[in-house]
Amino acid sequence: MTYKYKHEDKALVAVDCIIFGFDQEEEVLKILLIKRDFKPSKGKWSLMGGFLKTNETIDDAATRVLCTLTGLQEVYMEQLSVFSEVDRDPAERTISVAYYALINIGDHKKDLIKKYSAQWFDLSEMPHLIFDHDLMVDHAIKRLKYRISVQPIGFELLPEKFTMRQVKKLYEAILSEELDKRNFVKKIHSMEILERLDEKDKRSSKKGSYLFRVKKDKYRRKMDKEHEFNA
Repeated sequence: MTYKYKHEDKALVAVDCIIFGFDQEEEVLKILLIKRDFKPSKGKWSLMGGFLKTNETIDDAATRVLCTLTGLQEVYMEQLSVFSEVDRDPAERTISVAYYALINIGDHKKDLIKKYSAQWFDLSEMPHLIFDHDLMVDHAIKRLKYRISVQPIGFELLPEKFTMRQVKKLYEAILSEELDKRNFVKKIHSMEILERLDEKDKRSSKKGSYLFRVKKDKYRRKMDKEHEFNA
């Protein structure tokens, strides 16, 4: 067999996952980080990453890396960008494809978090990360803010049943700004992806607030349509 590429330069391909979660008690957006356990930069905070295997697509690799840390598979995940600075990884020439994911903090597997010395951080208190991971996070936050302004993402960060107040607090956490309640509720209802239930959450008042849940089929169709438009 003739190897036509044997004289070409070789490079490793990695994936790095920016994992966002919403803390409903503190009403803040958080990021899941791991403490690196090998050199270079051993002991420092990092995104969860891994290398592409020969039998995987890049999406397969990202799904594997995400599942390894959280135990979750069917989550919202989007390819963010390619990071290819020549000296980005001091160990070896490595090209990284970054993804960001949205998960419900309550759904992840706590034993896996402990295994990888992982920890949730408020974005405002996030430590400095290795290599170019800070840049990846910055890009992910900007992408997330754009996405949530034009399409209904983010419901993966909420419980199955939620109040409109919880949705508003989620959007405010992502956008880092306070939103007008009336205009916000009108916008959310115009998406036609939520079903109001007969149940109420009465933890904050006697009258209570109606609970909602996502119309999953309609939500998926709307998301697929948006991805086709933005592809």
